[in-house]
Amino acid sequence: MSAAPQKAKAGAERIDVTVSAVVPLNDLVTRFEFQRRDGADFPPFSGGAHTVVEMKDGDRSRLNPYSLMSDPADLSTYAISVRRDDQGRGGSLYMHNNVSQGDDMVITYPVNLFSLDLRAKKHVFLAGGIGITPFMAMIEQLERSNGNWELHYSVRSADLGTYTDVLTYKYPNKVHVYIDDQNQAIDLETLLDGQPLGTHAYVCGPKGMIDWVHATGSKMGWPDENVHSEEFLAPAPGEPFEVRLCKSDKTITVGENESLLEAIERAGVDAPFLCRGGSCGQCETDVVASDGEFIHRDHWLEEEDHASGKKIMPCVSRFIGKQLELDR
Repeated sequence: MSAAPQKAKAGAERIDVTVSAVVPLNDLVTRFEFQRRDGADFPPFSGGAHTVVEMKDGDRSRLNPYSLMSDPADLSTYAISVRRDDQGRGGSLYMHNNVSQGDDMVITYPVNLFSLDLRAKKHVFLAGGIGITPFMAMIEQLERSNGNWELHYSVRSADLGTYTDVLTYKYPNKVHVYIDDQNQAIDLETLLDGQPLGTHAYVCGPKGMIDWVHATGSKMGWPDENVHSEEFLAPAPGEPFEVRLCKSDKTITVGENESLLEAIERAGVDAPFLCRGGSCGQCETDVVASDGEFIHRDHWLEEEDHASGKKIMPCVSRFIGKQLELDR
């Protein structure tokens, strides 16, 4: 009999896992594989899903989302690939420097905010750098259902082309790799113009690439609902600020290098989450009162919500001012 899943404070289910493999792929990217500590299979997931990995970094608890890139048909193992970011907030460095095979960790149940639209006649994948990871699982899923797909993958250099070797070997007619330092680039307008009616495009990579694909698709008459993207934003640093949590009757200070969501959690207050990257909407919080300026960085709220000063996404957004009171 398998153990019951943990309940996170904010309601998300978590799974106790053991790191079953740590596989360096190149100078920047390492794959981490997990198996459940209770020996059971993992929950089912579909291509595009992510999990949030909990890291105990001294007195600090880091929770970072990573796309599941393993085969959705093999529930004995979950796998993620992590790109080391020396200028980031420390999560990727922790994974690279502190996590070893055999370590016990905790991850969340999978959530999919970037799923395949199975009504599509064809799927065109556009990946940049570590943005290849969700497409690894999507490709496995479509191959089992004889789905029609092609991949266009832009990498900085041949040495940093994560999974390019296995992808081009297995799917030589479907995978197209573009190497930046060899002056190779995706001809996006020609690519989109040549697709059959009913094609959907999916992009994951740097913000500039995501914006480029959406803008080009719109310019060429692609319906907005046929262009899908995923970008997990990292909370940006900023000046510390004070927040009153009205329901909890607590006043907290958000540090320079932590998010508002992390500060709320540090104070022992429940705050729901699924992505922690400004996309899922779960941590949307009502503003009771404010005197200052909001720095909205999410993909969830509408522009009128940003302008109203009545809502904030504490996972990625900040505040500059004298007074902020939240309905938490």
